[in-house]
Amino acid sequence: MKRITHRRVAVRMLLASAITLLLIVVLDLSFPPPLPESSGGATLVVARDGRPLRAFAGAGGVWRHPVQIEQVSPRYIEALIGYEDRRFRWHPGVDPIALLRAAAQALWNGRVISGGSTLTMQVARILEPHSRTPLGKVRQALRALQLERRLSKDEILALYLNYAPFGGPIEGVEAASRAYLGKPSDQLSHAEAALLAVLPQAPSRLRPDRHAQRAQAARDKVLARLADHGVWPASVIDEARDEPVLARQLASPMLAPLLAERLRNEQRGTGLVQSTIDADLQAQIETRVEAWAQRMPPRTSIAVLVVENASMQALAYVGSARFGDAESNGHVDMVRAFRSPGSTLKPFLYGLALEQGLVHSESLLIDAPQDFDGYRPGNFDQRFRGPVSVSEALQASLNVPAVALLQATGPERFAARLAHAGLPLRLPRGARPNLTMVLGGTEARLEDLVSAFAALQRGGLAASVEFHPGKPIEERRLLSEGAAWIVREMLANAPRPGEAGGRFERDSRVTLAFKTGTSYGFRDAWAVGAAPAATIGVWVGRPDGTPLPGQYGAISALPLLLALVDGLPTALRGTPSARPATVEAREICWPLGLAADETAPEHCHRRLEAWLLDRTLPPTLQPAGEIGPSLLAIRVDPASGLRLSPGCREEAAGDLRQIARWPVLAQPWLAPQERRAMQPPALAPGCDENLELLASLRIEGVDEGSVLAPAPPRREPPRLRLRANGTALRVQWLMNGQLVGETQGAARLDLQLDAAGDQRLVALDSAGRHATVGFRVLP
Repeated sequence: MKRITHRRVAVRMLLASAITLLLIVVLDLSFPPPLPESSGGATLVVARDGRPLRAFAGAGGVWRHPVQIEQVSPRYIEALIGYEDRRFRWHPGVDPIALLRAAAQALWNGRVISGGSTLTMQVARILEPHSRTPLGKVRQALRALQLERRLSKDEILALYLNYAPFGGPIEGVEAASRAYLGKPSDQLSHAEAALLAVLPQAPSRLRPDRHAQRAQAARDKVLARLADHGVWPASVIDEARDEPVLARQLASPMLAPLLAERLRNEQRGTGLVQSTIDADLQAQIETRVEAWAQRMPPRTSIAVLVVENASMQALAYVGSARFGDAESNGHVDMVRAFRSPGSTLKPFLYGLALEQGLVHSESLLIDAPQDFDGYRPGNFDQRFRGPVSVSEALQASLNVPAVALLQATGPERFAARLAHAGLPLRLPRGARPNLTMVLGGTEARLEDLVSAFAALQRGGLAASVEFHPGKPIEERRLLSEGAAWIVREMLANAPRPGEAGGRFERDSRVTLAFKTGTSYGFRDAWAVGAAPAATIGVWVGRPDGTPLPGQYGAISALPLLLALVDGLPTALRGTPSARPATVEAREICWPLGLAADETAPEHCHRRLEAWLLDRTLPPTLQPAGEIGPSLLAIRVDPASGLRLSPGCREEAAGDLRQIARWPVLAQPWLAPQERRAMQPPALAPGCDENLELLASLRIEGVDEGSVLAPAPPRREPPRLRLRANGTALRVQWLMNGQLVGETQGAARLDLQLDAAGDQRLVALDSAGRHATVGFRVLP
C-alpha cells in the first residue's frame, strides 16, 4: 500500500513538474524578451585608419556604433566582468550568491551597499526598462532567465556592449570610446577600460566630459576591486591610477562630410562604413580650401578630389568649401555635379590625335581665325598666335588648333572614347557630339575628370575612383601607353604661373601634368593635375551656376591645385615612369613636318625636337579649307635664276626647283626670312603669271612703316579708317594677333589705336588670303 502511495506521489510530482515546465515554456513563448532587431540605424563613417569622419545618429537621435566582442579591447571585457559580474560565465542569469550578499549588506547597513544584478539582468533592464520595486526586480530576473535560455553568453555580452547607456544619446562602448576618448574601443588603456566599465552605473552623474572628478573616483573604485580580485597585476593598477581622466567635449566628427553622407546613403543599414580617406591629408586639404574660399567672391564654393593613382582610391574628398553654409549652397556635392569642363578635355583629344597618326608632339598647327562650317572659335585672351606646335597649343590651351584636331579625329569618336573610359559627357538635350565639346560645350564631373587624368600616369588605363578599401578596380583603356606618356610630358613641361620655363626649372617640386579650364561666362574654373603617385582635381564656382566674372582656371583653381600638390607627403610624390618603347625622339622641320635628316636644308625653316609615337611621322596637318604646306615645283632659268612659267619657250630647259610652302593662314605671323624663303623668284621676261603664289589682298588706310601720333590739342588716340581691297569675302582684322573687328568685302573698319608702340595689323579673308602692315604709334 505504501509502495502504491509513493508511486502516486512520484507521478503527481512528475506531472506537476511537467505542467510547470510547460507553463514556463508557454509563458516564455507568449512573452518573449524584446530583443533588438537592428542597431537603430546609427552609422559611423571612418577613414582608412579607423578614425571617424562623420557619425550619423540612429532612431531617436541615439549614437550607437555596433561592435563585435572581438573588436573590443580585452582590457574592457576584463574590467567589465571583473567589476560587474565575476561569475557571468557560470550562473544561469541570476546569481544567488550575489543576491544573498546584497541582501545581507542591505540588512546590516540599513541601505543598499551593492547590487545583486548580473550582466544578464542588466541587459534585461536595458532592453525592457522597469521600476526599481521588488516586483520589477522579479520581472528583471525572469527576463534574465529567458535571455540565458535563448542566447549564448557571448550574445548576451554583445548586447551589453552595444546597448549599455553611457550618458546623453550615447549607447554602447564603441560610441562611448569614440565620443569621450576619440579612439575605437580596441585601443583602450587599462585606465580607460576601467572608466568605461563603470559609466553605465550612473551615466549622467559620471559623464567624464562634465564630471571628471566623479568619473575618476568611480574609475579608481573599479581599479581597487580588480586589484582585490587579482584581475590585473598591482603594477598595472598603480599605473592606471596615475592616468588622469581626460575626456573631450562631445562633438560629432566632421571630416569629408559630403563623402560620408554619400557612403552612408549607399550602405543604408550598415553601422560602420570604412572609407579610403586619409584623415590627416583630408584635414590638411580642408584647411587650405577654407582659407582659399575666404579670398574668393561671396557665395563661392570649392571642390577638391585627391586620388592615389596605383589603387585609384580617394585620399581626400571636399565636396564644398563650407559644408552647411546656405549662402554658398554648402550642402551640394560638387565632386559629383555635372558642369561645363571648359578646356580640361583637350589633353585626351591630343592623345587621340597622336594615336590616329595625325600629329606628333611638335606638329605644326595654325592658331588663326578659321571657319568650321559656320563655327568660328576664338581664344580665351582673344589673341591668335599663328603657327604653333601641338605641345605649345596644348600648354597654352589654344582653341582653334583644338577644334581643328577635333574635326580631324571626329567628335563622335572622341565622345565614345571618353565614355568607354569612364568619362561620360552630358550634352544638351537633343544634341549630338560636336566641335564645341572640346571647348566646354558639354558637361562632366570632377570625379570622372580626375579618373581620366590619372590615366596619364597609369599607362593610359583609366578606372573609376574607389571610396571603399579592398574593392578591386576595373581598368579601361583611355589612351595607349605611348600617347598617354607624350601627353603627360607636354603638360608637365608647361610653365607654372610666374615661371618662364617648364618642369626642368623646378626639379625640387613634384612633377605635375596639369591642365586648367574655364566654362563660358566664368561659371566654372578648373585645374586638374596628375603627379606620379596621385592626381588632384579642383573646381571653383557657384553651385547655382551664377557667373564669377574675372575668375577663371588659371587664377581661381590652379594656384590652389599647385599648393595642394606641393604639400603632398613624400609617399604621394613618386617618380615619373620611364619612356615607353613605342615613343622615340626625332628632330623635325617646319613647315613640312618631316624628319630633319630627310629634309633638304633649304626646306627646313625651323627645327624642333619631337616625340613620335610608333615611329609615325605625319606631315603637317592641313588647315580647314586650304591646301596645306607642300613642296611647290617650279622651273628656273639656270643663267638668270628667274622663274619660268609654262608659257615660256625655255621652260623645258629650266632647272627644276622645289619650294617649301607654309600654310596660307600662317604667313602673316612668319618672320621676314621665312617669308623670303617661300617666295618663288621673279618671272623671267616674256613669261606670264598664272600661279596664285602671292596674296592679292591689300590694306588701305595705313602704310607700311607709318608713324602715328595723338591728335592735338587734346592728344586723342589716333584713329584709322581701314579697308581691305581685293576681296568680296568676310575679312577679319587682327592687331598684334588680337581680333579687333570684322568687315565684309570692301566695307570700312574704324579703329582707335589706344596702345603706343610697334603695331602689326593683319587683314585675313575667309579664303585664306591676307595682307599685313607694320607701323608705330607714339605715346
